[in-house]
Amino acid sequence: MKTTIDIADALLAEAKAVAVEQGTTVRSLMEEGLRLAIAHRRESEAFRLRDASFKGDGLHPDISLERWDEIRGFIYAGRGG
Repeated sequence: MKTTIDIADALLAEAKAVAVEQGTTVRSLMEEGLRLAIAHRRESEAFRLRDASFKGDGLHPDISLERWDEIRGFIYAGRGG
């Protein structure tokens, strides 16, 4: 299919030079670049973390989030930590 695009002169000049170096055409380079851009955008869709929550009453009443040593101690209690 034919279409018209407007690109920077310097970019087109660079594409022509690369096409000559690589023994290909500007059209092939543009198609490849467009395929790569589309694939990259599809891969880059927003990451959604699965819901891994569980039932419970929230934080343990004996734990304060202000002191990491207390949290760590509670986690490793009875486990040799």
